[in-house]
Amino acid sequence: MDGDGDVDGDVNVNVDGDADGRGGSALAERFEEHRGHLRAVSYRMLGSLGEADDAVQEAWLRLDRTDASEIENLGGWLTTVVSRICLNLLRSREQRREDPVERLEARVPDPLVSPERRIDPEQEVLLADSVGLALMVVMESLAPAERLAFVLHDMFAVPFDEIAPLIEKSAAATRQLAGRARRKVRGQAPAPDADLARQREAVDAFFAAARDGEFEALVAVLDPDVVLRSDAGAGGALSVVLRGARTVAGQAVAYGVLSPFVRPALINGAAGVVVVREDRALSVMAFTVVGGRIVAIDVLSDPERLERLDLMALEG
Repeated sequence: MDGDGDVDGDVNVNVDGDADGRGGSALAERFEEHRGHLRAVSYRMLGSLGEADDAVQEAWLRLDRTDASEIENLGGWLTTVVSRICLNLLRSREQRREDPVERLEARVPDPLVSPERRIDPEQEVLLADSVGLALMVVMESLAPAERLAFVLHDMFAVPFDEIAPLIEKSAAATRQLAGRARRKVRGQAPAPDADLARQREAVDAFFAAARDGEFEALVAVLDPDVVLRSDAGAGGALSVVLRGARTVAGQAVAYGVLSPFVRPALINGAAGVVVVREDRALSVMAFTVVGGRIVAIDVLSDPERLERLDLMALEG
C-alpha cells in the first residue's frame, strides 16, 4: 500500500465498495465508512503514512476473515483491531532498533504536506484535532503502551476501560500511562499559535533574515529554547539536533541560499515550506510558532522518504 491511501495487496477495496474477497461489496462499503478514522488512528500511532495504510489494510483483511454479522459495533471493533496491529508494530520496532540515540532524537515522522490555501479532504481527517509534526516527534519518544493510551484516550476519547485490555493493564494503570504521556507532550510540544497568518509571518521573517545573513534578526524570531531537528535518513551526516536560539541561528544562516527554492506549504496543518530545486524536493520544513516565535523546526531531507511523499498537490 502506498502513502496516498491506495490499497494494494490481496484484497482491493475502493470507495465504490467493490471488493475482491469473501466480504462482498456491502461489507466493503461499511469498512470504507471507517477508513478515514482508522488511518488517522494509525498515523498518530506510527508516524508513518505507509505503515498506517498497511495497518488499515491488515484490519480489512482481518474483517474479511470474520463473520461480521456477529460484530455489534463495527467502528469500535475496527479501532481495537487496528490499535492492536499498531501496538505490535511499535513493539517490533523497539526490539529491532539498532540506531544510535542521536539518530533517534533526530527522527522526524512522515509529514502531511498540502498547499497553504487548500487541504485535501483525506488529510483533513488526519489533521483533525491538530496533530502538529512537533507533537508527532514527541510521541516517537513514548513507550508503545504510553503512546497507545495517549492516542486512543486523549485524541479519540476511547475510555480507559476499553484501552486497558489492549495493553494488559488495569484501567487505573492505563490512566497513569496516558497521564505520563500527556505530561511529556505538554512539556516538549507546546500548542502552536492558532492564527495561521501569525505563524506564516514568523516563518517568512526566518527566511528573510537567513537570506540576508542577519544573525540577530534570526535570533529575534527564534524562541531562546528553540529545537531544530534535521532528519537526513539513516547514516545521513546532516541528521542532527540543535538547541538554543544562537546555535540554531548559526545553522540557519546556511538556509539563506535555499530562499529562492522555498515554496510555502502547510505541514501537518501549520505554516511550513517545501524546498524544491529543479522539480526535486530537497527538504520539508515544519515550524512550530508559539507567541510569535519559532520554538521548533523539524526538517525532513531523507531523499528516499521524500520520494514517497505526494508533493504534486503543491503544483496546483
